[in-house]
Amino acid sequence: MKRSEINTALKFAVGMLDSWKWSLPVWGDWTSETLAARPDDAAYLRAHQLGWDVTDFGTGRFAECGLVLFCLRNGIVGQADERTYAEKLLFVTEGQLTPAHLHKAKMEDIINRSGGTLVIEFSAVHEDGTLSNDDVVVQVDGLPQRLAQWESLELSPGQSVTIHPGLYHRFYGKVGDGPVLVGEVSQVNDDRNDNFFLEPIGRFAEVEEDEPPFRPLWNEGGS
Repeated sequence: MKRSEINTALKFAVGMLDSWKWSLPVWGDWTSETLAARPDDAAYLRAHQLGWDVTDFGTGRFAECGLVLFCLRNGIVGQADERTYAEKLLFVTEGQLTPAHLHKAKMEDIINRSGGTLVIEFSAVHEDGTLSNDDVVVQVDGLPQRLAQWESLELSPGQSVTIHPGLYHRFYGKVGDGPVLVGEVSQVNDDRNDNFFLEPIGRFAEVEEDEPPFRPLWNEGGS
């Protein structure tokens, strides 16, 4: 992705937050210069995978297949004195797909916080990792709902679905209903090691620098 495309996506996300009166932590609007001047704080944020994330999943088609995220709180896998939970905001536009993937360690709730309709689809897997065409039972606001493989589940603002480890899921904003502000509440999140995609794509975008960053991404500037 070009940095200009990332900047445009971030500014759109900030506009969504302003429209729906959501506020970020104080470091949510820190610039690269601010982080450089606060190396200890920058190291903490990076180690906990906190802050902005923009990805096209390596497709080069962000508008069709991409996502903007902001991680608000998170622990570190394997560290006993850390948080055991995480929280994110996801900014999903109409028809913009987050492709099918699963997590092996993380259980999560995906919540429609505001805006349009979130469409999410599921597939179970066999023990050998191949797709199963069996029905899937998920909890929608705590109540069980049976779905066929890849059947669309529509979540209106306020609704949520619980996704267990090992369950493929993909989602997008319903066309015609506007962008969706999505919440994610989960066990500790590790975006480097706990995303397993159905297709051979990447989790992070390769950035082509064509203008200065509006906001830095959490995975930039070191390990």
